[in-house]
Amino acid sequence: MELTYYGHSCFLLKTGETGILFDPFISPNPLAKHIDLKSIKAEYILLSHAHGDHLADTATLARQNNAKIVAQPEITDWYAKKDLTDSIQMNIGGTLRLPFGTVKMVTAVHSSSLPDGSYGGNPAGYVVQAEGKTIYFAGDTALTYDMKIIGEQYEVDYALLPIGDHYTMGPEDALIAGEWVKAKHIVAMHYDTFPPIRIEKETVAKSAKNAHKDLIFMEIGQTITI
Repeated sequence: MELTYYGHSCFLLKTGETGILFDPFISPNPLAKHIDLKSIKAEYILLSHAHGDHLADTATLARQNNAKIVAQPEITDWYAKKDLTDSIQMNIGGTLRLPFGTVKMVTAVHSSSLPDGSYGGNPAGYVVQAEGKTIYFAGDTALTYDMKIIGEQYEVDYALLPIGDHYTMGPEDALIAGEWVKAKHIVAMHYDTFPPIRIEKETVAKSAKNAHKDLIFMEIGQTITI
């Protein structure tokens, strides 16, 4: 299984021949200007919520790949009006059983509105299980006790957590989140893209080391085997 980082909160999880893309915000991100959208292959696009910095390239990549959009009904209905009807609606607590494994939508504490200002449904995260591994993609969220439920239900191998603060939880809360979901490894996301969420990486890395947490900072465009 491989994980590729495309900046901000966008990752591609490759399991077998299947690509699962999370929150595609690439072309408007100056930090990801070297990423060629045409090179991204995905069968599923999982959206955590409706903010523009999480779905900017969804339409382009969905059309390019004939990919299914997985999201809350408010978001899939919005895309249907743009002639993107190949989607799977779900909501918090629900589980999809797909050819590669399972996807469960879980709680996130944030806000959500579509680019036109309409209601985007409740924000969410995802727990993906495939190839005997469990990956938790938190989306944009504050620290919430609901994360303890994830730790009780799963053995999380990799937790993809926002650490940029300001709009989401910051590094300190993210380390607590990693503890609560019992993650073996934490992958940082949602940092450095905009001035309010810039972080001191060395300071954060030191805090993680002191807390005995394996915190991974991926370079944009980097692929790791998980």
